[in-house]
Amino acid sequence: MSNNPETKGLSSFDFFTIGFGAIVGVGWALSLNNWMANSGGPIPAAIGYLMVLVILTPVALCYCELTPMLPVAGGGMAFAYRAFNETVSFISGWAAFGAFVSIIPWEAIQITDVLGYLIPNIKAGDPLYQIAGTDVYLVTIIIGTIMIAMALGNIYGGKSADKSPNPDKLYGRILIAAIWIALIPVVGKYIILGISALLIFTVSNNFLIIAAFAACMVIFVFPLFLLGTVTPSLVKYSVDSLDDSGQTVGTLGAFNTVGSIIGTFVPTFVTIPAVGTSITFLIFSGILILLSVIYFICQHTGKKKIAASVLIFILCCGLGYSDSFAFWQKDLTYEGESIYNYLQVSETDRQVVLSTNVLFGVQSLYMKEGGLTGMYYDYAMAAPLMVPDKPVEDMDVLILGMGTGTYATQCRKYFGDMNIEGVEIDEKITELSREYFSLPEDVKVTTYDGRAFLQAVDTTYDVIMVDAYQDITIPFQMSSVEFFTMVKDHLKDGGVMVVNMNMHGNKEGDINQYLADTIANVFDNVYTVDVAGSTNRELFASQHSDMIEVLSDHVENLSDAGLQNMMQRVADNSSAYVTGDYLMTDDKAPVELLGMQVIDQLIQEEVAYYKDIYEEQGISGLMEHL
Repeated sequence: MSNNPETKGLSSFDFFTIGFGAIVGVGWALSLNNWMANSGGPIPAAIGYLMVLVILTPVALCYCELTPMLPVAGGGMAFAYRAFNETVSFISGWAAFGAFVSIIPWEAIQITDVLGYLIPNIKAGDPLYQIAGTDVYLVTIIIGTIMIAMALGNIYGGKSADKSPNPDKLYGRILIAAIWIALIPVVGKYIILGISALLIFTVSNNFLIIAAFAACMVIFVFPLFLLGTVTPSLVKYSVDSLDDSGQTVGTLGAFNTVGSIIGTFVPTFVTIPAVGTSITFLIFSGILILLSVIYFICQHTGKKKIAASVLIFILCCGLGYSDSFAFWQKDLTYEGESIYNYLQVSETDRQVVLSTNVLFGVQSLYMKEGGLTGMYYDYAMAAPLMVPDKPVEDMDVLILGMGTGTYATQCRKYFGDMNIEGVEIDEKITELSREYFSLPEDVKVTTYDGRAFLQAVDTTYDVIMVDAYQDITIPFQMSSVEFFTMVKDHLKDGGVMVVNMNMHGNKEGDINQYLADTIANVFDNVYTVDVAGSTNRELFASQHSDMIEVLSDHVENLSDAGLQNMMQRVADNSSAYVTGDYLMTDDKAPVELLGMQVIDQLIQEEVAYYKDIYEEQGISGLMEHL
């Protein structure tokens, strides 16, 4: 390598891209809106930029003069040493280092904000604390920790390459990371369950996200640290002279960026929907192993490493290829994944059940021998009977959150050939509805977001059921005043909206109070009824004031005794809702936060008995009672 300080290896364009890349990041991009807003708009902001440009121009000219005068590494630290002394140079160097390190937490916060626009649930749970008025969520800590792990990997990789410029060690680390990733489908589920079991007795709030954080740290930090050593090591091994160092570093950076894009989008949109999470881990692990094996074969070394890694990978493929997470359940009819959900279909002699949660929850079911479901669907069937002056069999019904079509199937069974249309964002669930849940072929299901569907159509309906859930929480875009106003606009005169609220708490300002207040600010008449034996509550809303009286009149004419008794129970137990001040809008709809609060409450209620045993008798007493 040439050590001639006058050798020119970077063009003007190279300098521009380095400077631009160092300046422009997520924090800069997100802060731009605030800068414009606080300065009075884009024109004052642009004037401010120009003023800063003028102010910084002398500083830039000083650097231009000092760089050829002192053509050595170190930048401001070297300049301070020459102008002052070692003490000032020491202070300036560490001050610069501290400034760069302090950027990492802010980048993590801003990345979380960016992801929050794309994936609203990323900010689920209470903010842990605030920094300069900015909420810091647990996901921010996760992203920051991962970035720190990769940054430490960068540092370690660079030092390791300087001490021992032998690529064997780099590819050895890649092999270790690959094997770790391959082991995730095999042992990851047990790690998650073990961490959850330990935390459930010690954590009272935000259990789910804290357990997820701990599991992510244990599973992902180490391989990311190892993979973080790759780029600086490759720079060391690839740069032969300063003449082409800029091009080499730029090329590696480009491949690094392209790889990040592929690693983000291919699993999300291709491999996970097609083959599942477990096989996705194995695919990417296999790619890393293949790269390392090719290197060692070309170098005629590392035979033991190759043999051991290939053997472990084959074992992982044999033991971890399955998409099954619920390994304790051996009688599942179907288990798999879609781009949105974990999916589980179980079957008995009486019913077929869909669950999108490993441990609890029933999202849809089909009664093989007919009859009522014993769930909230039975209560929701009162909605068509609340519509005045129209035969039930002639009504138009829209279901937002179709699932596998339980509500549609039950309405057809009891009310005749109603015109029913469904919207379901998860196409895989729709496929399961036809295969396992006997959803009639003439029931149209549109694969789309419920709110986007309403924006796209002008059709009006007699009944609109809102039963859209992302796992066990309502999507924020389908919980606001603006959304329910849109639903009201798509109802015919006298039409009824029925909303399934699957978690009712007992605290002031819980998620159901927010939803009910929001809906009551849109509709003139709102009634609620609790579903017996569950945490569900059904809400009926209409502009028609006599909806309960209409229901009572229809009940008398029902021929099915079971349905008649159920509808009478709904009529007797429904209570008019008094509007409150808890509103959710498109600007602020904290459904994830509210949902997590109820989930925490449910979890604590379930484990309270075992917590008492653990506190009184310790782990041995707990094991005896399990």
